[in-house]
Amino acid sequence: MNYNGYAARIDYSDEDGLFVGHIAGIKDVVGFHGESVTELRMAFEGAVTDYLETCAKLRREPRK
Repeated sequence: MNYNGYAARIDYSDEDGLFVGHIAGIKDVVGFHGESVTELRMAFEGAVTDYLETCAKLRREPRK
């Protein structure tokens, strides 16, 4: 899964019944989850957007 130049690392948690993901290739830990692929994609896109907004607020260059 890719969005705005970022890729996701996705696993499935059988215990929780959820797809669990993290933005791949950055030092910060940014996670997201969803019960379906559609929910997961929306959560991933939201996580990337939040990450970029947080970096801007902190005046820090986002990692890629």
